[in-house]
Formats: sequence, structure tokens, C-alpha cells
Amino acid sequence: MIRLQNIVGLFRKSKNNLEEGGITPVVDEKMRCPVCKSFETKRNVAKNKMVCPSCGHHFRISARTRVKALCDKGSFREFLTQLSTNDPLNFPGYDVKLESGKMGSGENEAVLCGRASFKGQECALFVMEPQFMMGSMGSVVGEKLARLFEYAAEEKLPVVGFTCSGGARMQEGILSLMQMAKVSGAVDYHSKRGGLYITVLTDPTTGGVTASFAMLGDIILSEPNATIGFAGRRVIEQTTKKKLPDDFQKAEFLLEHGFVDGIVPRTQLRKTIATLLRQHEMKEHSAALEDALFRQEAKKYKINMLSPYERVLTARSQDRPTARAYIEKMFTDRTELHGDRKYADDQAIVGGIGMLGEMPVTFIGIERGRNLEERIQCNFGSPMPEGYRKALRLMKQAEKFHRPIICLVDTAGAFCGEEAEERGQGQAIADNLMEMMALKTPIITVVIGEGGSGGALGLSVANRLYMLENAVFSVISPEGCASILWGEASLEASAEAAKCLCITAEDMKRFGVAERILPEKFGCFEEMCNELKETLRGDFKEIYKDSPKISEKRYERFRKLGSWIENK
Repeated sequence: MIRLQNIVGLFRKSKNNLEEGGITPVVDEKMRCPVCKSFETKRNVAKNKMVCPSCGHHFRISARTRVKALCDKGSFREFLTQLSTNDPLNFPGYDVKLESGKMGSGENEAVLCGRASFKGQECALFVMEPQFMMGSMGSVVGEKLARLFEYAAEEKLPVVGFTCSGGARMQEGILSLMQMAKVSGAVDYHSKRGGLYITVLTDPTTGGVTASFAMLGDIILSEPNATIGFAGRRVIEQTTKKKLPDDFQKAEFLLEHGFVDGIVPRTQLRKTIATLLRQHEMKEHSAALEDALFRQEAKKYKINMLSPYERVLTARSQDRPTARAYIEKMFTDRTELHGDRKYADDQAIVGGIGMLGEMPVTFIGIERGRNLEERIQCNFGSPMPEGYRKALRLMKQAEKFHRPIICLVDTAGAFCGEEAEERGQGQAIADNLMEMMALKTPIITVVIGEGGSGGALGLSVANRLYMLENAVFSVISPEGCASILWGEASLEASAEAAKCLCITAEDMKRFGVAERILPEKFGCFEEMCNELKETLRGDFKEIYKDSPKISEKRYERFRKLGSWIENK
């Protein structure tokens, strides 16, 4: 601990001594560029905004360093500093990680929020802190960002955001995953009121941040050579057993494939952002922020005595009915629809129109296949980007014709592979989160098996979410969590991770993520489907009573997921 404090003390003395032109180090020592291997004085590198003068390599910098180097001098006014993380899952070792993050970064959380200006152009600003748990997104990060976008909408301000993150924070489990939807909803709230949103992707921007607010900007810029992607490079190579190109997931790769608007060197960012802000005026609007929270009386359910990890294995069972089995039993007069109108038809997403009793509905399900041949065709229930785009196309069609939407979720996660990244996996999921939040037709999602991370969340931004009693919903698989945090994925470690992550239907009900737990009747599948049909029909009638505020109620449902956050 003494050694760590000494290192942190030295770091703090030198990292943020800044002037308008950049950083001014205390001692003018030489530093070596890791790319071109040239030696430059720290003073010269700092004056060049921590960019190597020889080759243009962009060094990673702290959030406050970025603010002071790019914003107008003295213009940054920080707010939302009173929010405090309180370890909602009591995850082992999380308190130590938080303290280490605070000591290493000098910040209380992984994002700074406030108000600033670029060459006199005012904006709301957020900057992610890479030295606080690698900028991972937990509940407080999500809450701060949601409040920032709401503030910007009220004040008629554009938002400029600098992203840098390893993704959702595993130690907060499903509550971390839900921040992706919540912040995406806040982005939409700001956008619907005419607000400009500029994102600047820095190295690295990955995981749940990529699959949500990072890719939702009206204008998306990137620093050169930044790593940007949904799944990690090593994970993809291990999964696919393929060697990826050297430029894979780099900013230049994304520019070539159409996912960013431009690559701007750090030395030109201030001027570029100021120009863009000047070119956009936020229009007047009359909409006010809704304060009411969506509340529903809690009901107690008796859950069987399986352990959390036993429920994971039950949810993954090959004998478990798939989404297509539910669709065939629950809907009559079905017409299946295909294709995303942009690239292909993903068989991991099945969707169409059918009758739920006398009610026409749009059904969308993640299908993992009922035999080996089907599972291969469906990527074992892991959707590609075109699957999420197909789902969104069908949802918008449902909105146009005033049909309610039923989503059936059963996936270990979105497809992990080179081709998925090339076609914009993160962008596709992010679009679904934001667009679903704003749809003006009712959505009910039922998790019928495994709800795996952002891949499941891409169909779970609903007015109500139900779970079968042996279904699970998690920010990461128990095996992945155990491997990353504890260096092993044994059965014992995976079982402990499942317990710590709080992933069961009962946990989801307790956190307010799920409204209803549906009992499973083994051997009585038809009876269970009939009961689910009646439940859905009755609940859709209740949701329709909220017209024309169906989308607002959906947003309120996600906003209340910050209720456990403490104000200091």
C-alpha cells in the first residue's frame, strides 16, 4: 500500500500541471514514443497535447488533462460530483477496486460531467477517465450521463463527449448492463428536443459503451489509431481461431467501413469541435422534463431451490423450448418476415406478424435452433448486426401500424467474430437501444432462457420485462467473469461468479429490472404458453392506457434503475 501511495503521489504531482497550450511537466525529462521509438522532452510532447511530434502517436491522457488541453481555459464547471457508488451486489473485492481506482485517477468515478466551451461555443461535456477501472461503466457513470443529457436538453445545450472505456462494469452485474439502455434513452430524450450530440472516440472505446452512447452521436469523430469495437480482439481470435488483420478495430478500419464521420488528430480537435458547434444551433422547444416515476406493486413469487449456476445450466439446456416453439404455440395466422434491407437475413432473429387471440402483434425472437443443423444456421442463437437491424425494421413497422411488440430473448450474447465487427455489431445494438426507447407502441420482452449481456439487451428495452423462473440475465457469463477476475473458469469459480453477479429472475425482480416472474411447468408447455398469452393480452391493455405516453413511461422505467445511488 505504501508503494502504491508513493507512485500515486508522484503521478499526481506531474500529471495535471496544465496551461492553455497543453501540459507543462514539472521536470523536463525525456520520454520515448512506443511507436517510432524516438526520444522527445516531456515539455515538447505536452505542448503538442500529448501527441508524439515525430510520428503522431496519441498517448493516453487522463480526463482532466483532456479537459484542460482542449477546452477554453477556466471554462469547465464540473457538476454531479455528489453521486457515490455503493456496491449494489456486494461483489467480492469491489470496494478494493473502487478505492484503487480513486487513488490511481484522483477521481471519484470513471466520468467527469459538466459545462464547458470550445473557442467560446458553450456545451455540456462528459469525459471518461481511463485510469478509473479502465473507464468501465457502472451505475454511477450511467446516472451521471443520463442526468447530463437531461440537463443539456433543459438548457438547450449541445453535448460533446469523449469516450474511453473497457465496457460495462462486471462488479455491478445486470445493473451495469442496464445503464446502456438508460443512457441511450437519455441520448434520445436530448435528440428529440433538437440537441446536437458529438462523440469523440478515444483509445480504447469497447464493449457496452460502444454498443450504446458512444455510437449514437449525430457526428462521430475519432482520434487516430484508436481501438474501437464491441468484442475484444483476443476474445474474437480465441473464439474464431482466426488471426485478425493488424488494423482490425482501429479508427481507420471503422472509417473505411462507414462507422465514423472522421478521424481528427488531437491537435485539431478543439478547432474542429468549435466549428461544428458553431454550425449547429439548438432549436427552441417546449417539452419539459417528466418527473413521475413508473411504479408497480411488487408481488412475491416462489422460486425453486436451484443455485444461480444451476439455473444458468438449466437456461442453456438443449431440451429447453426455443423462441420458435413459443411463437408456433402462441400466435396464429403467422407471417414470418425476413431481411434487414441492408445486408442479409440473420436466422438467429426470427420475426413477423401474428395474432395473439384477436390482437395483431409483431413477434421477434432470438432463436438458438432445435437441432444441430438449425443451431449452425442460427449461430447458436448469437445474432449478427443484420439480425438486430431486421428486428428494428420490424419494430418500426409495428409502430407505423400501431401493433404491440413481443420480444422473446434466449442468447448467450451477440455473435463474436470479425465479420460482425466489420458490419457494425456495436452500432446495431446501440441503434436498437435508442430507437426502442422512443417507439410509440407497447413492447413486452420475455426472457425465456439465457439473457447474455448486450446481445440480449438489444431486444430488452421494453415497457415491461418478464422472466421465466429458471431464466437468467447477466452483464457477462459466469465463466467469463471468473476467468477475467480470478484467472480461472472452473466449475467452482463459475458457480461463485454466478452467485456474486446476482443473475436470477428473482434478482432481476428485486432490482426492478423485471416486473414479473413466470413459473415454468415442465411437461405442460402448451398450458404455459396459453397462460403467457393471457398475461400478455391483459398487460398490453394496461400499457395502452398510458397512451400517448408509452415511450415516456418506458424511459421512466429505466430511469428509476438509479434509485440505489447515494447522494453525498
